Amino acid sequence: MDTIASLFSFITTPVSWIIVQFHKLYGAMFGPDTGWAWGLSIVSLVVLIRICLIPLFVKQIKSTRNMQALQPKMKAIQERYKNDKQRQSEEMMKLYKETGTNPLSSCLPILAQSPFFFALYHVLSKIASGDTIGVLNQDLVNSAREAHIFGAPIAAKFMDDPGKVEALNASLTDVRIVTAVMIVMMSLSQFFTQRQLMQKNVDLSVKTPYMQQQKMLMYIFPIIFAVMGINFPVGVLVYWLTTNVWTMGQQMYVINQNPTPGSKAQDHYLQRLVKSVTSHGEVRGRRRRGVVQAIVAKGPDRNDNERKFVTALAKAGFTPQADGTVKKVDPATAEAENAAAARRQQPKRQPKAKRQAGGVQQTPAKTSLEKADEAQEAKTKQPAKPAGGSTRQAKSGQRKGQQRPKHPSSKK
Repeated sequence: MDTIASLFSFITTPVSWIIVQFHKLYGAMFGPDTGWAWGLSIVSLVVLIRICLIPLFVKQIKSTRNMQALQPKMKAIQERYKNDKQRQSEEMMKLYKETGTNPLSSCLPILAQSPFFFALYHVLSKIASGDTIGVLNQDLVNSAREAHIFGAPIAAKFMDDPGKVEALNASLTDVRIVTAVMIVMMSLSQFFTQRQLMQKNVDLSVKTPYMQQQKMLMYIFPIIFAVMGINFPVGVLVYWLTTNVWTMGQQMYVINQNPTPGSKAQDHYLQRLVKSVTSHGEVRGRRRRGVVQAIVAKGPDRNDNERKFVTALAKAGFTPQADGTVKKVDPATAEAENAAAARRQQPKRQPKAKRQAGGVQQTPAKTSLEKADEAQEAKTKQPAKPAGGSTRQAKSGQRKGQQRPKHPSSKK
């Protein structure tokens, strides 16, 4: 880890400078040598970094949704070109280009945070050894070494030996209790964040390998954090716990305000929107009007949540308009119009000749009315029986159907 941290030494000076500036602010409030001053400085560093990374987070959300929508097409390409890996890659890249999707966008926030994370690790390692780094002079290093968070120095680790912990004026028991609690909280926050995404903000109507991959990551990531956490200083654990909590809150806001189409979160959002329209008689907010406008524009391509939304509006006496507003109408009229629109969206029944010509094509299940029509059609096509008795079965080479009686002089 020291080798990795040294690779990001170019950013240790900016990171140390930011920590020192926040330390001046919190030091005036809580005292310069307290754990609150140094701990809150690290928390503020995280908040500042995450605010700067909000544009990347927005790109991550869009990329994740695009990847979910493209999973059926990607699976079809993989099956079609399973024996030609080069052609498969070319078609994948073509699909990404046409849809404007970048698979690496989902990793941008983590990649952007990595330099700051390892730079902070490098700074805390130097503080633990009593060496100056960046803009941290010897007085600030000594102050940070004396700072304790719930009895654990910010530079101490779970795996430190008793002698090293005693040099930081702390007990090994306090360090391990504090670090263990923070590691558990860090892993749980990571698990809850991923679980929240999988259960509420994924289109459950589409079963793809991507969903299985996300489920695996939901369990793998917390384990990775727990294993790595025993080698992190307390200050780094504070950093990572803070960024996990920030991610969880940020994701919760996005799920509630801008859910993925077809997900449970979208169903809950549209239910709240129906209540708002019913209470105020209008769609309040430009963003909500944009949601209604998008649903109206989809027409027959609406998912189940959106169809339920339109039906609920009709029962309440409202009809959504193309501009995102709603029109007050009689509930019975609105429901009738909605039912008529639903019937118009049903596929028309094909004639029997076209259904037979379809061959191996899959056709929808026949209704009782269709079965009755076909039975009646088959009945009318059956040949009439002769008056003198039943028709004889045609032999090979003879014409089927009713046969003319043979002449008496002919051989049998």
